[in-house]
Amino acid sequence: MKEKIKQALQEIAKQENIEILYAVESGSRAWGFPSKDSDYDVRFLYRREKDWYLKLEKTKDHLEFPIDEQLDICGWDLDKTLSLLQKSNPALLEWLSSPIVYQEDTQFVAELRRLSEKNMDEQRLIYHYLHMAEGNYREYLKKEFVRIKKYFYVLRPVLACMWIKEYHQRPPVAFERLLEQPDLSVELLKVIDELLVRKKRGDELDVEAAIPQLNTFLDEQLQFFAEYVKELDKKPGIASAELNAFFLKWVK
Repeated sequence: MKEKIKQALQEIAKQENIEILYAVESGSRAWGFPSKDSDYDVRFLYRREKDWYLKLEKTKDHLEFPIDEQLDICGWDLDKTLSLLQKSNPALLEWLSSPIVYQEDTQFVAELRRLSEKNMDEQRLIYHYLHMAEGNYREYLKKEFVRIKKYFYVLRPVLACMWIKEYHQRPPVAFERLLEQPDLSVELLKVIDELLVRKKRGDELDVEAAIPQLNTFLDEQLQFFAEYVKELDKKPGIASAELNAFFLKWVK
């Protein structure tokens, strides 16, 4: 599959006349718990020739290629990438930390990561993960019977909030790294580990009674972070001059 993905990226680059600077896996495969039928979600960053950015009319800043039922590929142009970096966009930050890399310009990625570290906004990130967790919790877990895979839709963003609070860093992409936190009890970790084994085994569509211990933990954390995030100071975004300098350097 890796060779199929690399070939698809080469064809996209040729078809669109772009240079792909970075391409990674996102979603459950990057998180470390794909099931046997999980698809591949490939995300990439690219640049065009300089003249493209000098047009008066607005130009498209993203590309989408649903290749087939198993493979979905999407990309962001350099200008969109930097605009989202200034806002400490969580999706972009996760791409930059993905453990599965298909293609990269090492210098570009290293410089982009340095910019992202300077611009990390804890409040913005926690709001993002908190809203994700709250929405998924209301939709999927506030029921007597639930699909077990839906727990990960809430656990992962909640654990991300906890990581940011504990370490003042952007959370790791791999789910099991998120479990390396001091405030998680042995009993809770055991429940999560058992759920993780079942998810990887393919039991994710099973519908069964909600797990009281997990629901109690999630309730407590959601209530805590709803108040905690209000106390954080909003960090000003990275200076436009620095982003412009980076953009001009990397535009051909």
